[in-house]
Amino acid sequence: MATEEPVVESRETVHRRMLKSRPLRLVALVVATVIIVTQVGLTRDQITSVALFSLIIYGTILFWPFRLGFAFLGLVGLFGFGVLDIPTFVGSSGFDIIFFLVAMMIVIGFLEETRFFENLLKPIVKAVSYNPKKFVIALMLMSTVFAALVDEVTSILFMTAMTLHLTGRYKVRPEPFIMMVVFATNIGSSATVVGNPVGVMIALNAGLTFSDFLRWAAPISAVGILSAIGICMWYFRGPIKDLEAAMKTDTSLEAMDSQSGEVGNQHMKRSWLLFLGTLTSLVAHKPIEDALGLKSNTMLLGVAFAAAGIVLLLEREKARELVEKRVDWWTLAFFALLFASVGTLKFVGLTKVIAGSVVSFAGTGSELLLALIWIAGVLSAFLDNVLAVALFIPIVADLGALGVNVFPLWWGMLFAGTFFGNLTIIGSTANIVAVGMLERRKRGHIGFGEWIKAGAIVSFATLALASLLLILQLPLMG
Repeated sequence: MATEEPVVESRETVHRRMLKSRPLRLVALVVATVIIVTQVGLTRDQITSVALFSLIIYGTILFWPFRLGFAFLGLVGLFGFGVLDIPTFVGSSGFDIIFFLVAMMIVIGFLEETRFFENLLKPIVKAVSYNPKKFVIALMLMSTVFAALVDEVTSILFMTAMTLHLTGRYKVRPEPFIMMVVFATNIGSSATVVGNPVGVMIALNAGLTFSDFLRWAAPISAVGILSAIGICMWYFRGPIKDLEAAMKTDTSLEAMDSQSGEVGNQHMKRSWLLFLGTLTSLVAHKPIEDALGLKSNTMLLGVAFAAAGIVLLLEREKARELVEKRVDWWTLAFFALLFASVGTLKFVGLTKVIAGSVVSFAGTGSELLLALIWIAGVLSAFLDNVLAVALFIPIVADLGALGVNVFPLWWGMLFAGTFFGNLTIIGSTANIVAVGMLERRKRGHIGFGEWIKAGAIVSFATLALASLLLILQLPLMG
């Protein structure tokens, strides 16, 4: 008697079934969040704020391609229920970060059109003898150093463009290599005060100097990147093998010599001057500000704007096309709305409630440090690290006013924001920018599930190491 073969659902059928269940999951998550917050004595406005904010976050996670729609509708709700006003919206939107990104995307677009990254890629690949493992390590170390020297946004723009060129050249999936570059960028951005907006915010509020970062942050950042490289070499061993096979059979880098020669003779010197000038000026923006008596980060924006202005003048009649094609307006709009939505938590006074809860739960010793690190880390993963740290800065300041030694807490926040920003796609500005570039170029897509599988291993391992190293140094932080 013949037995019936089991019916196997196609991948498309499973995907459609999962999509149909997501609205119910969204409602369940929002309702569960509201039930939880109603048990902790929040006001009606605070509960409303949390409910609408969680709707934006959960909607973004479950319906990533429609994240901008959720952000717009969520803000309508925040305005309509009176838990966010226009001044708070404008003040929280992060327009300094948005326009910095606009300027740098213009610069990156120009460099790509002159095949600058192809020429930069060749000597790197040859230097590692076409060994894919060595190349991946070199790529991650470059991301780390670039992020530390300039900032994570500039680094990820350059390194994502280079990674897309590499994977396109060898016709391998770009997603794993994009994730590795992002992980290294976030970790490296903790090493110096200019590496991450999180570091700038902490330095300004805590009175920390560049040398303080070299002493307390850079060594832990170095340990973090070494552990992340080891994890990535194991976790992404399959894609690395695919790259190895492609390198053995592909001779396109040699073919690039003849392709890039013509372009190089005309434009490469100009591109190198722009690249090195922008990079050097970004590194030196702080001394320039001090010499001119300017406020912090004024020339960080000024350098980016100057570089973009030079590019647009060089492009002349093609300038408008460059701005329209190369600037990822979708991602930037989402950034602004996501930043603005967090303003509701400050507007309704929820940050003060969090401060009191942390102290009552963890006390003032090493338990407080660990509690702050991991709470700030989780919030960074699901809010964006800049927003999470912005929420915790007044909390730490209040703790200092109560007599708590907050010096280790500042460093704990730094590593929570940068290391645990690797957990999710929206955990860091670098993550969103990189994924946006990938999708805009129609080179692939990284889902929340795919990202978090690798991100969880890297972020938990590196933040655990950072926590341990900070606790071991507590006697030196008196």
